[in-house]
Amino acid sequence: MSGALGMNAQLATAGPSAYWYLTRSTGAVALLLLTIAIVLGVIDVKRWSTPSWPRFVIDSLHRNVSLLALVFLVAHILTSVLDSFASISIVDALVPFVGSYRPFWLGLGAVAFDLILAVIITSLLRARMGFASWRTVHWLTYASWPIALVHGLGTGSDANSTWLLALSIICIVAVLVVILTRVIADWRENVALHGAALGGAGAFLLFIVLWLPSGPLGPEWARRSGTPTTLLPHSHATAKSSGRAK
Repeated sequence: MSGALGMNAQLATAGPSAYWYLTRSTGAVALLLLTIAIVLGVIDVKRWSTPSWPRFVIDSLHRNVSLLALVFLVAHILTSVLDSFASISIVDALVPFVGSYRPFWLGLGAVAFDLILAVIITSLLRARMGFASWRTVHWLTYASWPIALVHGLGTGSDANSTWLLALSIICIVAVLVVILTRVIADWRENVALHGAALGGAGAFLLFIVLWLPSGPLGPEWARRSGTPTTLLPHSHATAKSSGRAK
């Protein structure tokens, strides 16, 4: 018991570790890459191409960006597990809502990662499973993006930081613009589907606008989000220097 208390005291005085900064940076890069992959996926569905940007170039870029996003997601998970600040295990990162550190918001990250992993695996097995089945699973990519965004804002400790808010806004605007452009261009082809896409995008934007002020940007979010009470004194003590709690 005294050893654990001594370790907590050392953590409190040492400040954030290198793993902590790597977790934050890899998570931000993964979100940006996932956003680019979503944008390229919508463009590819529309089959937009020019002589200078033929379809196979867009296909290849979309696939490579998606794989790179997975690499950064794996790095994000590993550094989260290795960071000694919070107790996060590989199981917590893969199985949703079983962790002790901000379980709901961490669980959303597990859901997003599992969805992306399913898309990557089925893409590798596309020739064996058939196009229709692969296409159905591939739509999970679009579901993983808003879940990953909310996970980053809810679990991360930089939600009220200018750089993360700016990155989140850029990602949201990019996805909304490409969805709106696609819907306007093909509105008559499938009115019901495009109407649902617009409604879903609008509902998600409304949720973000209403949730942020009372959620991650509100008072005592570290406590309300499910941070273990044993970590709260350290979080408050180092808030000004590390930005790890709000």
